[in-house]
This record gives sequence, C-alpha cells and structure tokens, in this order.
Amino acid sequence: MSSILVTPLSALENAIRERRPSHVVTLLSPEHMIETPAGFPADHHLRLGVNDIIDPNMGDAPPARDHVTRLLEFARNWSGEQPMLIHCWAGISRSWASAFIVLTDRMGRGSEMHIARAIRTRAPHAWPNALLVQHADELLSRQGRMIDAIRSIGPGDIASEGRVVELPVHGL
Repeated sequence: MSSILVTPLSALENAIRERRPSHVVTLLSPEHMIETPAGFPADHHLRLGVNDIIDPNMGDAPPARDHVTRLLEFARNWSGEQPMLIHCWAGISRSWASAFIVLTDRMGRGSEMHIARAIRTRAPHAWPNALLVQHADELLSRQGRMIDAIRSIGPGDIASEGRVVELPVHGL
C-alpha cells in the first residue's frame, strides 16, 4: 500500500529501519541540515533547508516557491511502491505541510478539504506551515482551496514533538 510517513527528526532512523521507505524528505533549517542517513540512497533523499516561519520577512530561509517546486518534482518521481517518509525537526509544521502538498498533488483538485480533515483525524498535533501551503496553492492553481482547507482544521494540539503517523495515499 502506498503511504506517506510523517515523523519528527528524533524518529527518523527507527522509521527508516522499521518502515523501509524508498524516499525521504528532510525539511530543516539550513544550519541544522543533516546528511543522508547511512545506507540510504542519496538520490532518494530530498534535503530542503527551510526555517519554520510563516512570514517571509520575519527570518532567514523562509519557505519559498522553489522549495515547493523541488518537493513536487521529487514526489512525482516516487512510484509509491514503498512509503515516502517526510520529516522536520518536530514533525508538526513543515513536514505536515509537505505531506498535505504531496497528497493534494497526487489526489487532484477537489481533494484539499478531505485531505486536511484526514490529517487532523490522524495527527491532532499537526499544524501545517501556512507559507509552504500558500506557495503550493499558487503553483498547483488551487485558487485558495489548499489555504482554506488548512485554515479549516485550525492549529494542532500543543505538542513539543509529533509522533510517527502514516497516511495512505489512497483510501484516506
């Protein structure tokens, strides 16, 4: 079954060992970027140096269109035969925005609200980064539907770190 795993950095090594993903997406601030995990193919590891901020004027390395373009290109080359693992520092914001973006791209127009609600059900702690979602909404020509869907689920439960969550690509 095709699925996306969302994890915090602290769960990365165990999730790779136990769930055997074919692709990994890392979203960390540039100064905390990790190397490709030992034994994992570097060409199946997308590393995006991006800070978890929602106002591009409030810090260095904010989410940008290029980050989303690279994410979409990477995800479109994923066969789905094995899981894709997406992680950020805490597994709460950047990783959930990215999972939402990948799923809405795969499932097509009109899936935005359904996916956002599935995320909230499976991950009460998720609070997808609004700036990443805004860039994706523009790139995918969703006319605000992605932004509205994320706003509709509100902020996640307060947590210092998320847990490993699996989302099926089909059958949400």
